[in-house]
Amino acid sequence: MAVTAFSRPVAGSMPAPLLMLIATLLFAAMGVCVKFASAQYGAGEIVMYRGLIGTLVSAALLRMRGAPLATKVPAMHFWRSLSGVCALTLWFYAIGGLPLPTAMTLNYMSSVWMAMFLIGGAVMLGRSRVDGRLVAAVLVGFVGVALILRPTLERDQLWHGVVGLLSGMLSAMAYLQVTALGRAGEPEERVVFYFSMGGMVAGALTTVVGGLHSHTPFGVLMLLATGVLATVAQLLMTRAYATGRPLVNASLAYLGIAYSCVFGYWLFDDPITPMALAGMVLVVAAGIAATRLRQSVAPTDTEASTLES
Repeated sequence: MAVTAFSRPVAGSMPAPLLMLIATLLFAAMGVCVKFASAQYGAGEIVMYRGLIGTLVSAALLRMRGAPLATKVPAMHFWRSLSGVCALTLWFYAIGGLPLPTAMTLNYMSSVWMAMFLIGGAVMLGRSRVDGRLVAAVLVGFVGVALILRPTLERDQLWHGVVGLLSGMLSAMAYLQVTALGRAGEPEERVVFYFSMGGMVAGALTTVVGGLHSHTPFGVLMLLATGVLATVAQLLMTRAYATGRPLVNASLAYLGIAYSCVFGYWLFDDPITPMALAGMVLVVAAGIAATRLRQSVAPTDTEASTLES
């Protein structure tokens, strides 16, 4: 993964695990800001402002590198932005209606979804054997989701739970498309630029339909904090993946769930039931196992192209 010119001075010489610890904390803090902002703004409106900040920052980074905004693969950027923006919008919507730890965990199902896509690709290509361990990881992940959503059913939040689960699936698709863009030689700043611009445009369109909400000083602060925290966290995570071990980084990323549990209990009085906590543990275990298995049993180029199409 490319390292941005801006991420080096931000990250300094910090080791990759420390960068991941900080990045996941910032992403969890962003979730807090989104939840506060959701009381005043719609999900599309929050995505619009978050996209605006990301567009400005990534454009500035491209200018610092002397790299052009133009791309030779606009269609790939379109599909990546479409899946990524949809995932982000659905996740923000879920955050507004679910306990913060629940919404965070459902989005972190992306690793399990990616394993499921890998299994589906193998079946479509007629492979004689599918790794049973990968199937088990997927099943464990969905058992964890069932345990997490069981308490939410009693609070009439099933719809938000389904939306959160769908956001994780779309996130997995977006990650695969980012991988394809990297293989096509696209710098990360340009990928972020078109994704952010897509979020800004899509958010603006949904805002036109739903209408703009009036601002308050606190609301503006939450919108700004959402964009800034997300941008800094992405830079730190980029640096961590560029310098550290992928499996260690992927494992540490799940600390975002632990952070969100603390924030949710502290700021929103979110209850943490034993059943939901057990579900979170299963999702984390399944995600780490799926990541390890995907790396040890890497798909062939044909399988990868099938998954990324």
